[in-house]
Amino acid sequence: MHVSRFKTFFVWLRRALVLSMTIAVTLASPLSAQDFPNHAIRFVVPQATGGASDVLARLVGQKLAERWGQQIVVDNRVGAGGNIGTEIVARAAPDGYTWLLGFVGTHAINPRLYKNLAWDAEKDFAPVAILAVVPFVVVANPNLPAKNMAELVALAKAKPGEIRYGSGGNGTVNHLLGAMIASAAGVTLTHVPYRGIAIAVTNTVAGEVQLAFGSVTTALGQIRGGLLRALAMTSAQRTELLKDVPTMAESGFPGFDVTPWFGVLVPARTPPAIVKKINADINQLLGTREIAEKFAAQGAEPYPVTPEQFANIVRADIARWAKVVKESGAALD
Repeated sequence: MHVSRFKTFFVWLRRALVLSMTIAVTLASPLSAQDFPNHAIRFVVPQATGGASDVLARLVGQKLAERWGQQIVVDNRVGAGGNIGTEIVARAAPDGYTWLLGFVGTHAINPRLYKNLAWDAEKDFAPVAILAVVPFVVVANPNLPAKNMAELVALAKAKPGEIRYGSGGNGTVNHLLGAMIASAAGVTLTHVPYRGIAIAVTNTVAGEVQLAFGSVTTALGQIRGGLLRALAMTSAQRTELLKDVPTMAESGFPGFDVTPWFGVLVPARTPPAIVKKINADINQLLGTREIAEKFAAQGAEPYPVTPEQFANIVRADIARWAKVVKESGAALD
């Protein structure tokens, strides 16, 4: 009888342990994609308000929040060319509730620009979805006596180093575009970094600097208002919003094509089912007429891809921009 009770106790104990382990595993496991999201999402934008990243994040975040019935809180974390915000996401829990609005600067330029990054552009992130590609535009203060790229080059050659251009910071796309164009034209331009391209564009309007290389999203309002003169598009094709503005290729820079992407990335090891759900819902949103029209008004073009295609694009751009960074001579600690 005593032995029987002893065995019964151990059978009960074993079942209790199995049950407790099952509960623990269940609680530790991420929610299924069907349950996602069940609370607010933090959407980190590593650029200042008013830039292309910020505008696109807020447009998409608002529509997804309406669809999901959960808040998507845009958190602008500026500094170190986007590294501060990027690192926050790299170190976040891989549960799908912390997003990064990444772009060419964070994931293709910075890995070659900074020597001691605390994160790896490929190993520490899972690409989710590209929101859009956005052409950039060369803009000038209207008082600068140059109405096109040919006149700008001639002026820069006549006054080496006297023409100043603003950027969103050292090593940003805006900075390197200026370096690329100056190198291709054989001229010297003076770089003036600001804390965000929106500030650089504003100071171009004010005349503190004479040039900027910003996204259409950032500069369109000032161009249409006559506060800035558009000299050339950096994309291979003209944009519908600025039909009269020639491309760099049409302006004497054959083969020139820079049209950066802006996309959502999450910490590595985020459950693939959640990554796929976010991707599917974003891509469905990108296919709507409302988003297409809102993006077009900002000079952006929706660019739906799979997570795998996004990962391949990141890998290819890392190789492409490594060459640009090396040729520019730019390097930051």
